[in-house]
Amino acid sequence: MIYLELLWTFFKIGAFTFGGGYVMVPLIQAEVTSHGWMDATSLVNFIAVSESTPGPLAVNIATYVGAEVGGIFGAVCATFGVVFPAFLIILIVAKCYEKFKTSKIVRGCMAGLKPAVVGLIGTAVVSVGRTVFFPDGISFSAFSTLSFYVMAVIFLISLVLALKKKSPILIICISAVLGILAGYFVL
Repeated sequence: MIYLELLWTFFKIGAFTFGGGYVMVPLIQAEVTSHGWMDATSLVNFIAVSESTPGPLAVNIATYVGAEVGGIFGAVCATFGVVFPAFLIILIVAKCYEKFKTSKIVRGCMAGLKPAVVGLIGTAVVSVGRTVFFPDGISFSAFSTLSFYVMAVIFLISLVLALKKKSPILIICISAVLGILAGYFVL
């Protein structure tokens, strides 16, 4: 039964999100935590691993969650569930593209989806950021821990490197090294 649940859950996520993996993060977080498959902290760890491994973010997260919940077959079900809707949609779009490419309705739909995608990505940033920086909830005591400042410094370094248009691979590697060093020497 867990396999059908994984398949259906990730099928819904794949079918109703447009804009890529980051847009799916709030939906994945809501579904995974509501099913009790893992808590928000574990999911953030899976997101970090998913971001650091090759391949699309949503596929990686689905695979990891499926494997955690249902083993190898759970990973297959969750991955198939998240990929299959996009596959179907692309087949339909490819078949009908010539008819729809100049449609005012399609252009209007895409214009309406763009701000929604930005909003969902923003939701993912806030949700994951809250879990990373304030795992026990937002309170003044969170600002008195050394781990908060270590994470904030790593975040700021990553932000500066990203704004300077440095390679995401470089940013991930530097962040990983700083996190390892902080964990080993400071935290």
